[in-house]
Amino acid sequence: MKQKIDIDIIFQAALTVFARFGFKKTTVQDIADQLDMTKGNLYRYSKNKRDLYEKTVSWGLTRWQNNVRRAIAGESEVTDQFLVMCRSAVTYLSKDPDLRLVLAADPDIFPMFAGADPYASINRASVEMIKAILKRGIRQKRFRSVDVDATAETIFGIYKMLIIRGYIRNEKRQIEQMFEQALELMTHGLIAPMGQLKSPAPRTAVGLVKTTRKESKKL
Repeated sequence: MKQKIDIDIIFQAALTVFARFGFKKTTVQDIADQLDMTKGNLYRYSKNKRDLYEKTVSWGLTRWQNNVRRAIAGESEVTDQFLVMCRSAVTYLSKDPDLRLVLAADPDIFPMFAGADPYASINRASVEMIKAILKRGIRQKRFRSVDVDATAETIFGIYKMLIIRGYIRNEKRQIEQMFEQALELMTHGLIAPMGQLKSPAPRTAVGLVKTTRKESKKL
């Protein structure tokens, strides 16, 4: 069996056990039993329980991130890439109950503010993913010219708030509507162009995405 497959199996088993019992109650023996291997053999992959926990969480977060990357890669239009990125990032945890339970039990994994972020390098890669799409959209003149760094950080901040409230605080029903509203504001803006304020305002280029009336129907 290849080493990479071994690591994936170990981390998945560890994630399942940590999700079931939480970090404090989980023992290395519990994870070894889940894998049907000796505790000594498991120590070949980690120094101790804390090390195994951090590696497992990093693995779970990276898998989440890679799922979003694959979703983006399946789209050719930059506006579709942006929308798919947002949706797949927010909905992923509904398909990964183990990671969702671990996050709910340990909110410090996904803090609202970056200053105390134990997985800052992984989250930084997510921000860079957003930046890449913004730059592509601006270059193709599909997005307005914006401050890419500030806009990417703002979008990631909104995303973290949705994840924290939807999956860590278990406010999923309220968040579904909030997510759609946030996506609407990000892509179409709030203020209508002058001269159109007295009538129902069509979606405009005040948001991030530049759209015509015809194109707005697609979004």
